[in-house]
Amino acid sequence: MTDSPARTRTYQVRTFGCQMNVHDSERLSGLLEGAGYRAADDGDPADVVVFNTCAVRENADNKLYGNLGHLASVKAKRPGMQIAVGGCLAQKDRGEIVRRAPWVDVVFGTHNVGSLPTLLERARHYEQAQVEILDALEVFPSSLPAKRDSHYAGWVSISVGCNNTCTFCIVPSLRGKEADRRPGDVLAEVQMLVDDGVLEVTLLGQNVNSYGVQFGDRQAFGKLLRACGAIDGLERVRFTSPHPKDFTPDVIEAMAQTPNVCHQLHMPLQSGSDRVLKAMRRSYRSTRYLAILDEVRAAMPDAAITTDIIVGFPGETDEDFEQTLDVVRRSRFAGAFTFQYSPRPGTPAATLPDQVPPEVVAERFGRLTEIVTESALTENQRQVGRTVELLVSAGEGRKDNSSGRLTGRARDGRLVHFAPQPATATAAATAAAAGVSGSIRPGDVVTVTVTRAAPHHLVADEGVLTHRRTRAGDRSLEGTALITPGVGLGMPSVGRPARSPEPVTACG
Repeated sequence: MTDSPARTRTYQVRTFGCQMNVHDSERLSGLLEGAGYRAADDGDPADVVVFNTCAVRENADNKLYGNLGHLASVKAKRPGMQIAVGGCLAQKDRGEIVRRAPWVDVVFGTHNVGSLPTLLERARHYEQAQVEILDALEVFPSSLPAKRDSHYAGWVSISVGCNNTCTFCIVPSLRGKEADRRPGDVLAEVQMLVDDGVLEVTLLGQNVNSYGVQFGDRQAFGKLLRACGAIDGLERVRFTSPHPKDFTPDVIEAMAQTPNVCHQLHMPLQSGSDRVLKAMRRSYRSTRYLAILDEVRAAMPDAAITTDIIVGFPGETDEDFEQTLDVVRRSRFAGAFTFQYSPRPGTPAATLPDQVPPEVVAERFGRLTEIVTESALTENQRQVGRTVELLVSAGEGRKDNSSGRLTGRARDGRLVHFAPQPATATAAATAAAAGVSGSIRPGDVVTVTVTRAAPHHLVADEGVLTHRRTRAGDRSLEGTALITPGVGLGMPSVGRPARSPEPVTACG
């Protein structure tokens, strides 16, 4: 036992992986805050360090054990310090983590995020490592409190788990089968965030557009998008990530017809070769993928479309790769996350024959990157001269301090670095007449004219045309954290649910 009361102990959560992990970390922070901990100040050592891990990214295990090795000497000098490991790698490795790093105090999995404070206390009491890994979801993470990273944009999970069997992916075995939240619980959480001044929400799921499979409604996701459109004060709705096999016309209609749903689509391609897609167990082919993009652009000509692509999947030939390049050229992506395939233990693809030599993978990756960069630049150049609305962001412009610019996200998700002050006296007079004055804070909304394009961002150097101050901006200036309670009491029942209740209002 330590002689320091729990309420004075500090914590730090280190996150690896996808948006789902980022949101889980918000829940972990909320749980620790509720248990009396406080976040460690930047640069100060924490009494509790929590690693929220990923098992998908390359060298995830090496990264974790490297970090744990560094902390071993730190912990040896700080009696009472605790280290916890959770997330996908913890779910996969289980007791192996404590065997390889015996100075770890707590290991917990993806299905029992809410157990962290109890496990920390138990480890202190018994002075022994606590390993608790469940094989099924205990409660929805969204029923837990959260300390939000942003005052103006929030993650809202609509489902957890995945029913797909992609041969390269280990997520279904670590996150389990898909489980959907009740629509009323989702809308209640969105309403709660809006009541606290949040302007933008992103709906999260491993396969977000299969939402409703658990309660038998194939059009549930489109209905959920339309329901978000009815929430007063919610200005932007995004979602990630959809699967092409579940992308239906009703979702495209909901995106096009619901004013606050952003015309942004992240649609993983993975490969443009039908033969490779079959080996990946991706249940669509390149013609269907391209047809979806055509349908999206017919309904929303301004849509910005991004993707994921894997290079060097086992058995990928030069011809397969050329087919991928062809689909990428025809897709006109505004951006892409590109990955060099590497085997993940526990996935079917890891044991497939004809693994592509690393030097071949690297050469193909370089060629793909060039074409993706060219496509992104071309699409971004179409934005030059346009007036765009930005939600001002925090921490996304790495050069803002040196350039004097601020950074925001356009409605289509593009990153825009902008000059807050007009470049000419005439522009300054126009801005003053439009009411532009005072400091611009993260969470405020501005309009600017795009003056230059680069592959990964836009620039607007002629100053701000309009500026709307928001409650989110006020909170950002105050620096007060947004902490929200959990929404929902657990898992949905089997079968079609009763009519969803009206969204409730709650304050964090």
